[in-house]
Amino acid sequence: MTTDIKMPEGAPEEVVTHALVREVDLRAFGGSGSLALITLDNGRDHNRPNTFGPASLAHLDAAITDAISRKPTAIAITGKPFIFAAGADLSALSFIQSREQSSAIGKLGHDVFRRLDECGIPTFAFINGLALGGGLEVGLHCNYRTLASTAFTALPEVFLGLVPGWGGATILPKLIGPERAVQVIMLNALNNNTMMKAKDALNLGVVDAVFEPADFIERSIGFAVNVLNGSTPIVRSDYTNDPSWESAVATGKAAVLKKYGGALIASPMKALGLIAAAKTNTRGEGFNAEDQVLADLTMSDELRASLYAFNLIQKKRKKVEGAPKPALARKVSKVGVVGAGLMASQLALLLLRNLKCPVVMTDIDQERADKGVAWVKNELVKAVEKKRMSAEAAGRLSLLISGSADQSVFSGCDFIIEAIFEELSLKQELFKKLETIVSSECVLATNTSSLSVEKMSEGLKNPERVVGFHFFNPVAVMPLLEVARTSTTDDATTATAIAVGKELKKTMIICKDAPGFVVNRLLTRFMGEITDAVDEGTPPEIADSAMSSIGFPMSPFQLLDLVGPGVGLHVSKTLHNNLGDRYRISPTMQAMVDKGVRNFYIKDENGSVTANPAALELITAAGSPSTAEQVRTRALTALAVEARMMLDEGVVTSAAEIDLCMLMGAGWPMHLGGILPYLDRTGISDSACGKRFHPAGVASLP
Repeated sequence: MTTDIKMPEGAPEEVVTHALVREVDLRAFGGSGSLALITLDNGRDHNRPNTFGPASLAHLDAAITDAISRKPTAIAITGKPFIFAAGADLSALSFIQSREQSSAIGKLGHDVFRRLDECGIPTFAFINGLALGGGLEVGLHCNYRTLASTAFTALPEVFLGLVPGWGGATILPKLIGPERAVQVIMLNALNNNTMMKAKDALNLGVVDAVFEPADFIERSIGFAVNVLNGSTPIVRSDYTNDPSWESAVATGKAAVLKKYGGALIASPMKALGLIAAAKTNTRGEGFNAEDQVLADLTMSDELRASLYAFNLIQKKRKKVEGAPKPALARKVSKVGVVGAGLMASQLALLLLRNLKCPVVMTDIDQERADKGVAWVKNELVKAVEKKRMSAEAAGRLSLLISGSADQSVFSGCDFIIEAIFEELSLKQELFKKLETIVSSECVLATNTSSLSVEKMSEGLKNPERVVGFHFFNPVAVMPLLEVARTSTTDDATTATAIAVGKELKKTMIICKDAPGFVVNRLLTRFMGEITDAVDEGTPPEIADSAMSSIGFPMSPFQLLDLVGPGVGLHVSKTLHNNLGDRYRISPTMQAMVDKGVRNFYIKDENGSVTANPAALELITAAGSPSTAEQVRTRALTALAVEARMMLDEGVVTSAAEIDLCMLMGAGWPMHLGGILPYLDRTGISDSACGKRFHPAGVASLP
């Protein structure tokens, strides 16, 4: 076996995961003989998980050889404290220059891992912490597996544009059956990369036993002794003739079509192919097939794009570009929420659950305020019922939420966010009144989606403490938070806003106070091109499906239904008034709002989704229809032009921030790698703006 494969040229230096071998006398556990225990450890703290690059695989290969040479009764593999292994070292993938390089790395992983199954000695994986991708796959090559009760595990490769390529796509369907394998490999990955808790992995049959972390290794060794002496039999099912293979694959395909708006994306479809083939493939045949698929995907723009998007999200989650020093942030021990409608109530719940400090809500009368508080408390009850929170914790939080019609309750607040009606004069009046109630250092934040934050602060004694704090709906789910600075917002206010956002576990960007900020400005421009095409005479079904081939989870009109025509029209008018005629007011959207038509699509009595006849009747189209290709090109060109203008205006400081916003706030597909790399790859950046947004090679083959 060749284990001297080097990292691709230009790739970051590999952080080597060493594999250390020690012998455990099984007599101390009521058994006989010895256990050769391999421990994976990269010598870093738990913030840097064990990973497998070529050198790490070579170390593991040598450790397996060492373990076998000791002629033990059994071999086991475990990880350093808190971590088992997080899979392949992905930092090198985007630097691979040839299919041969990729195939060699895939084959190396298979050749090393499969030794654990083929060595002729019983093997165990003691999965003591996080196990992702190749980390779980090395465990699957062992004959038996235990898992710490606090550990999470998953095969996230499809989420990243890959497949489980070191045995997972072949072994797992044979181990737990096709339906469960599709759940773990496909459905979990497509559902925002859901990880399995220990109980889930046990119930699915991925592991054989779960133990508490305090004495996990001791209990796992005891389990191994009982398996070896036959007192704990482990029975495996044969799924070769299971009748559910075809239906399981069909379920996976349907999930792909739903996730990507009807587009058949390469990595999930390749994964489904490997799962289907596992029914008849031998392990060796399956591993060879995985090598070929992995090599194909590695040399694709889809993978480079997914890795760019993934790495960007991970980086920006940890550090907000342009953020002031954290030490400047003021302590927040009481929070106010102005408004008690659905959006305001969602904000109050999020602030309450994460800051765990008093939260006061107000509205124009006590009844409305009480309704908002009741909603928050009811959500806490639901969290307890779903076992996401203890009854004691919910009870403590319930005591911290209150509501009033009197805004004097905001006295003593350190941070107040308003979520009232989108009318500038109302927000200006509100902030002036709040200044008479709170201290000069209390942050005044607005959740406006398109109005000028700067104008809200005009006439205030302390305009420097006003900041935009724009969430996306639903507040608890959408990860992006746009923090908008005005020309007077000071560093202490911004630092405090960033500190609060981190407590809320949001991914943030700091942007200039500009109409629509980032996401709404780009989405409104994009939507405008689609509605313009319909108003010009393009059949709605053609205009609305124009982007489906590239994998959007929602069509433009489905998105319009989600936000509501009223909100969409309001934002369009705001941007039209501030940015000019390129933001046109759609007669169709105006008519929908005027006539009270709230949805473009409706469900019939059978649950089928069809265009709403009431909406179709309002279209007064001209006689200049476009093809789907023409609509797609004009929409993407408009996005490129608007993004270039935003960068030139300094709305954000980098193209990567625009990519992040569209990924996290607008659902731009991960496999496209961000809006601007996609526009670069398709040549639209050059044709629309005369230059690319990113250097050549970013999120694409060099």
